[in-house]
Amino acid sequence: MTQATASDLILHHYETSPFSEKVRILLGIKGAPWRSVLIPSIMPKPDLTPLTGGYRRTPVMQIGADVYLDTQIMLAEIERRLPAPRTVTGTDWALNLWADRLMFQTAVPLIFGELGAQVPEAFIKDREQLSGRPFDPAAMAAAVPFMATQFRGHAAFIEEGLADRPWLAGNRPGMADAAAYMNIWFAGRNVPATTAKLLAGLPRVLDWSERMRALGHGDRTELTGAEALEIARSAEPVTPPAHDPADPSGLAPGATVVVMADDYGRDPVRGALVAATARSITIARDDPAVGRVHVHTPRVGYVLMAG
Repeated sequence: MTQATASDLILHHYETSPFSEKVRILLGIKGAPWRSVLIPSIMPKPDLTPLTGGYRRTPVMQIGADVYLDTQIMLAEIERRLPAPRTVTGTDWALNLWADRLMFQTAVPLIFGELGAQVPEAFIKDREQLSGRPFDPAAMAAAVPFMATQFRGHAAFIEEGLADRPWLAGNRPGMADAAAYMNIWFAGRNVPATTAKLLAGLPRVLDWSERMRALGHGDRTELTGAEALEIARSAEPVTPPAHDPADPSGLAPGATVVVMADDYGRDPVRGALVAATARSITIARDDPAVGRVHVHTPRVGYVLMAG
């Protein structure tokens, strides 16, 4: 691949991040070229914070001086910029939210309850700051019998969804497959024996999982955090979506605002409102390390308020 440019898709991620795997798989479905910046799994993240304004979750996607927080907005932007092959149809956004919240909430205690003492103390403290509540592997271990049945129940939804088609998306893989696969991948790489037991008797899920893995991650090229910051510093944000004058927030472009997730990782990101639509929020931030960037979040799952 040639020298990185402002039009390159850059994913700031780490290898074991389940939400990063969702995006990587979608890029594999698209056969897309992208730049990989590996970041720490815990704070601090000095080469990322200038772009995000303090957002803690992984991954973060960057294209020039535009920064995308949350995989929901990343998947939408990838689909917009790379429309072929089409990967979003029907109720895929609702399925994505199910995978992100309901199924993921069963995978986390299933994994960390079993890993227990293997979980580093620094990771525990970081996740407590991220979630705003105790991250207690012992409590998770006590919940494993209940979460195991829940996880298998969610996997059974996938099994049923594959009853008359090779992929959840239909005749070819799509966003629905990437979203659902994330949790199967997350559990399988961390607690493989337990995951195998929970997927026993679900042959379509097992076969689909192997085909999902074979899709790969597209055309990946490594980039350093410093190089990504320089790309942002040398670029200008692209034309944002038009602001919705009927937006229920009542906030107008130029207003000083705060945007943050509504479930966990609620670190506020402050800036000037650029546009609020039914699907997205765009704010402008200035940082000495990168200059002006536009930060984009989804509308669903995020809170926008005067700040």
